[in-house]
Amino acid sequence: MSAPALVSRLNDCRSCYKCIRSCPTKSISFLDGHAQIVQNECVYCGRCYIVCPQNCKIVRDDLLNARRLVMEGDTYASLAPSFQAAFPDTSLQTVVDALLKLGFKGVEETAIGATIVKREYERLIHEGDEKLIISTCCHSINLLVEKHYPAAKKHLAPVLSPMLAHGLDLKKRHPGAKVVFIGPCISKKDEIDRYPGYVDCVLTFPELKRWLGESQVELSIDGAVKKKEESRARLFPIEGGILKTMDQEPAAGYSYLAISGMERCISALEDIVAGKIKQKVFIEMSACPGSCIAGPMVSKTERALVSDYLAVQDSAGEKDFVVDEFDPKELDKRFASLEVKALEPSEEEIRSVLLKIGKKEKKDELNCSSCGYPTCRDKAIAVLRGKANLEMCLPYLMNKAESFSNMVVEQSDNAIVILSPSLSIILANPRMASLLGAGDGKELIGKDIASFLDPEIFAEALAGHDTYRKKVYLAEYGRYMEVSVNFESRYQILIGIYHDVTSEEKKRKKEEEIAEKAASITTSVIEKNMRAVQEIASLLGESTAATKVALNELKDALRVEDK
Repeated sequence: MSAPALVSRLNDCRSCYKCIRSCPTKSISFLDGHAQIVQNECVYCGRCYIVCPQNCKIVRDDLLNARRLVMEGDTYASLAPSFQAAFPDTSLQTVVDALLKLGFKGVEETAIGATIVKREYERLIHEGDEKLIISTCCHSINLLVEKHYPAAKKHLAPVLSPMLAHGLDLKKRHPGAKVVFIGPCISKKDEIDRYPGYVDCVLTFPELKRWLGESQVELSIDGAVKKKEESRARLFPIEGGILKTMDQEPAAGYSYLAISGMERCISALEDIVAGKIKQKVFIEMSACPGSCIAGPMVSKTERALVSDYLAVQDSAGEKDFVVDEFDPKELDKRFASLEVKALEPSEEEIRSVLLKIGKKEKKDELNCSSCGYPTCRDKAIAVLRGKANLEMCLPYLMNKAESFSNMVVEQSDNAIVILSPSLSIILANPRMASLLGAGDGKELIGKDIASFLDPEIFAEALAGHDTYRKKVYLAEYGRYMEVSVNFESRYQILIGIYHDVTSEEKKRKKEEEIAEKAASITTSVIEKNMRAVQEIASLLGESTAATKVALNELKDALRVEDK
C-alpha cells in the first residue's frame, strides 16, 4: 500500500499553528508539541504545505517510481495544461522534447482527457435528470464531499477526472502502456491510489524539475504555448475554464457557476446540504483559489495568477481536441463512503474546557484564532476530540504567564520597582512599598522616584550603564541595600531590584568592631609587656655592671695578697 500523499515531519515543527489556521477542514491535530495531519480527514488541498514556514509538510516522492516505469519502456506522460504556470514562457514543444529525452515513449496533454470529461458533463445536462450537478475534476473537492459533506455526494457528477479519463484513453490506444501524470496537485497522488488502473504514477511539477536537473535536461525559454484550433480544453486549469469549454444549452434550464477556493466551496456545500438551492445549476468547483494554475505544486513562493491565467487563455483554441467516443459506463466514477464520524461533545463538556482556559463568560471568548481555530468554542471541541491541547490558547498562556510573573514579583523577598523612562513609578511590589512606607504601594504609582530614592542610578541605566549588585546605604530608611538596575529597551521600562543586606551589614560591622577592640587590647598588652621586659632588662644591666665592678675589685685584692 502506498504512503499517504502528504504527511507531517514532526521533529521540525515549531508550534506556530499556521497549518491549523490555514487548514479549511481542520484536519490537523496538535499533540506533544507537534502538528500532524489527520489522514482520514485530510482532502490534500495542500494549504498546509504552502504555508508551513518550517517545511514540515512532506509530499510523497514518486520520482523513483516514475524513473522505473520509464526504464521499463512503453510509458506515456500526461501533461496537465497548468504546466504553463510552473514553466512560464516555455513552449509545449520544449517540454515535450524534454520529457522524451527523459525516456518517455510519448507525451500528450491531459486536456485531451478534459475534452472527454466535458462531453460527459454536457450529456448529463442534456438529459437533465439531475437538478444540481457538481463537477468532479478536482479530487480535493471530491474528498471534501465524501469526508465532510456526504449529504452532497449524490450531486457529484459520476464522471472520471480528466487525468483518469486521459489515462483510460492512452491505455485504450496503446495496450499495455503505462501512464505518468504530471501536474500541480498533491491530491492526484491520492486519487490514483483510490482509483487504480487508469494512471500508474503521479509526479508534481517540482518532482519533474528535479528529474530534469538530475538528468541535465534544460528547458529553454522560447515563448508561450502556441495556439491551435483544436485545443479548447486547455482552459480547464483556470477558474471558469470548464464552463468555457462546454456548449451550454439554455433550453436545458441550467445556471452555470464557477467556484474556486476551499472556503467558498465549503460555503456552497453548506448551502446545498441545507437545501437552499432550488433551481437547476451546474457548479464547477476547484479547491485552489483561481483553480489549477494556483495549485500547491505550481510554486510554493512565487505565484503570478493574472499572467498565468492569460497564458492559458491565449493558448486555447476555439474547438475541441479530436477524441474517441466512450461509452458512459467506461467513464463512470463511483464515490466512496468516507464520512468522518467526529465526536459531538455536550454543551457541558465544552463549557468545562472553556473554563479551564479562563473563558468564564461569553465576553472572555476572544475568538482571536491564534490557536488556529476560528473560535474559542471550536478550539474547545478540538480539545475534546483529542486534536488540540489547552496550551494552544495564546491569551490563556499570556494570562498564566502574567499571573505567574505577578506572583513572583508580589512574593519576592526583594524590593522591586518598575519605572517609565521619565522615572515615574509604574509598579512597586509590597516589599518596596514597605521600604518606602507607602502602604500597599498603589499610592506610589505615577510618582517620581526622586521623591523616594536617589534617581542617579536609574538615570545611568537609562543612559546605557546598568548596575549590578551595587551596595548603597539608604540613610533616610536606615537600610543597607544591594541594588541592580536594568533598562529593558524592548518594553521601555527600568527595573530596579533592591536586596536588603542590612542584617548582614550590621553583623559585618559588629564583627569589625569586635576585631578592632580585640586588636586594641592585644596592642595594649603587648606594649605593657614590652615595657616590663625593658625595665627588667635595665635592672639586669645595672646589676651586671655592679657585679663586674665587685668581681674586678676582688681580683685586684687577691693579686696584692699574692705578692
